[in-house]
Formats: sequence, structure tokens, C-alpha cells
Amino acid sequence: MSIFMNDQPGGPGQFGRIFAPDQQWLKSHPAEAILDPDLPIIDTHHHLWDPPGNRYLLDELLADLQSGHNVVSTVFVECNAMYRHKGPVEMQPVGETEFVAGIAAMSDSGNYGPTRIAQGIVGFADLKLGDRVRPVLDAHIEAGGGRFRGIRYATAWNASDIIGNSHSAIGPDNLRHPDIRGGLKQLSSLGLSFDAWVFHNQLADVVDIAAAFPDLNIIAGHVGGPLGYGPYLGKRDEVFASWKASVTELAKRPNVSMKLGGMLMRLGSFDYLARPAPLSSSELAAHWRPYMEICIELFGADRCLFESNFPVEKMGTSYALLWNAFKRIAGDASESEKQALFNGTARRVYRLD
Repeated sequence: MSIFMNDQPGGPGQFGRIFAPDQQWLKSHPAEAILDPDLPIIDTHHHLWDPPGNRYLLDELLADLQSGHNVVSTVFVECNAMYRHKGPVEMQPVGETEFVAGIAAMSDSGNYGPTRIAQGIVGFADLKLGDRVRPVLDAHIEAGGGRFRGIRYATAWNASDIIGNSHSAIGPDNLRHPDIRGGLKQLSSLGLSFDAWVFHNQLADVVDIAAAFPDLNIIAGHVGGPLGYGPYLGKRDEVFASWKASVTELAKRPNVSMKLGGMLMRLGSFDYLARPAPLSSSELAAHWRPYMEICIELFGADRCLFESNFPVEKMGTSYALLWNAFKRIAGDASESEKQALFNGTARRVYRLD
């Protein structure tokens, strides 16, 4: 199922779909002063794509990066962009790494500002290939020009059509499939990372692979995927309790880190389309703090890393407001903890120089 909408946003499925942000609406919120503007930030999760009417390439990313925060580098995460049109199907995702490596090379020229864009690249490979995924991974490594860091295998799945499933999700227990385990073995043997994207009721699968592959560097995406719309509407306390129990178990695995972000669409904590203007950073922080503070407490700052998830989150907030919200959530952290949350953990997890 595609997460892109071809029609107008709205309706019960809006939280599980992606559409072009309303630029005028985003500008309707009064500008906020940038909090702690010198704090170095590594944005650990953004996309680059060009679907009809929703382009987010270098120019669009630069406009967000230059909105006031000190973003020193970024990590690109796969999004089905610019796959090869020809050749073996399993090799087609390598086209995305080739595309992003080109943008990263443009950034490294220094002609587009100080941020090192796509210093790390997280691509896609079909883990169902098992041991046969090795040539695909080797091709990604070559195409990345020293920037390829691993893959995301998005298996977030729910039986409800309203939720909207990830492109690799074929059922509730994808990560337990023996062929996928074979693919993970190849990933681990090459020292590559695994970005796991599941919903909160699938976190036990991530716990299981973390135990099965203790040397595999696993990054759990989007605060573990708590859901708050569709069949989960009005069940916040129930979801929170289930999510917290699973995250507590996941945090016991030292090879797992947690990305903090990506909650605007899936948590569905407020209907951004019904509002006359975006929420303030204080209001955003209030929605997300209960989840993110628990993750920081359980994993520690040295295993948590903030992410923008742009341009997905741009449907409901601006880049400046988003990072202000994160800085408010981390406001009581020590200076060393802030450095870890906003850049240090990212450097370690994604092996950025």
C-alpha cells in the first residue's frame, strides 16, 4: 500500500498517508526564537523524493536546514526514491543510494552551506532474499561512496485499512521469517546497521531479533511506533501501557538505540488539519514528552537520537518548531546528555566522522 495520497488530505485515513504540506498554513504560526541556536544537531532521519506535487529535494531540504538551528549533518533514510528502472528487481533499490550519494557529493563541495547532507545513507534491500541479499548490500556500499551505513526494512503492519502499512510489511510477524533472519545475518556480518520500523504492538519482534543478533546495530524508529488513530482512537492509556512495557524490554538489549521523533502522523495526538495554524513548540513538546522522556530514561541519552522525519512531519509543523520542541523536551538534561541526544549518539550509531 502506498502511503502517498493522490487526492485531497482529510478523512479517517489522513494520519497514515503522506500529502504535500500547505506552505501558507505552515507560515501562519508566528515565528519563534530559535532555542539554543549553537547546539550542534545531526538530523538522523530525513527523506528526499519527487512524487507529483510533493517535491522534497536539495532546494527544499536546504530551506528547512537554514531556518535557524545548527544542523551540522544529516542521515538520509530510504523512501522508495529514484530506484533503477532497469536491471534485476533486487538491485533496483541501489538506484536510491546512487541518487542520494550524488546529492551528498554536491553538499560536500561546500557550495550549498555548511551542513553535510546525507553524511550517512540508509537504503533498502529485500531481506527476504536471505543469504542472496549479500550482492545487493555490496552494491549499496559501492554506490554510497563511503556513506552507506545500513538498511531500513519497514515492516510496520496493522490489520486495519485506516492505519496504512509500510512497503515491506506483509503481515504482523515479518521479522520472524527465516529468510529475513538470513538477510539480517548478512547485514550483521558486514557491520551494517538495521533501522527497524514497526508499530508498538510489534515491538516484541525487534526484541527477538536484538537477542538473536547481539552484534547487529539496531535503531528503532519513531519512538517505537505508538498508534493513536483508527482502531486506537480513544485508547491512549491502553496503548501507552502496552508501548511502555514493550519499550522497557527493548531497552534491555544493549545493541538497540531509539530514534526520538516521527510521532506527528502515527500517534495522531491532535488533528493538525483541523487547526487554523500549527501548534507552538511548547504544545508539541507537551504531546510528545511523556513518550520521549521514558525512552531517554530507559535507554539513556547515549542510546537515544533525535530525528526530524522530514518532510513527513512537515504536514503538521515546521522544521524550526520541531527542533524547538525537541530542545524543550531535553531542557532538563545535562550538557553532556544534550550533546549525546542531538549529535553524539548519532555519530556513534551511524559511524559518522
